[in-house]
Amino acid sequence: MGKLENRTALVTGANRGIGLAIAKEFAKEGATVLLAGRKKAALEKLRKEIAGAGGKAQVCVVDLEKESSVRALAKALRKKVKALDVFIGNAASLGARVPLTKYPLDTWRQTFRINVDANLVLLQELDALLKKSAAPRIVMLSARVATQGKATTGSYAVSKAALEAMVRIYVAEAASSPVRINVVSPGPTRTEMRARAAPEEDPMTIKAPDAVAPLFVKLAAAECTLQGQWIDADEWLSGKFKL
Repeated sequence: MGKLENRTALVTGANRGIGLAIAKEFAKEGATVLLAGRKKAALEKLRKEIAGAGGKAQVCVVDLEKESSVRALAKALRKKVKALDVFIGNAASLGARVPLTKYPLDTWRQTFRINVDANLVLLQELDALLKKSAAPRIVMLSARVATQGKATTGSYAVSKAALEAMVRIYVAEAASSPVRINVVSPGPTRTEMRARAAPEEDPMTIKAPDAVAPLFVKLAAAECTLQGQWIDADEWLSGKFKL
């Protein structure tokens, strides 16, 4: 029996990077994984890989920048599954890497639509479906820059700070429910986004996405009762943070 046997999990941004690693690890642990993202071909390739390894996955094409697309995804899920056990809010936009005084407002708004608005809409639309689960678990991905005040992190840092505030509010409002929601900061990880954010960095000096995927399995498990925690994946990997 896998650690996520008989659990259904939605993973956004599942076509690459950390989202892809999480999806594969969830499937390996027995979950039925709903692979959400824009690129159908990449998602279908992943679905076939998971199926070939004996796992279960379904493709859910969505454009998180468009509210109508996000709501359509949620509507489809309500018809597709009786309950949603896990929601991993992984997909994100980096935005521009320029000073605030030169920041393009259209990019700023686009980042917020993907990093904040889409997750809000998914929480709104999937709240009832999550609460049909005996042990609903939500994990949102953030970053250390949300609280660091680091130059040129712009809309990415500010939107992640907003996402964290949204989680804190949701924790308070869902206190009487079985929903458990936590935030994970993956830290430096070998992804396309990291390559754009730190082009001078040697990617082989930082961890691969596979390294952090088991953390999400622990947070998605029914027996995990953590609530409202901000978890540094590197601290978890080093043993400083115990689950």
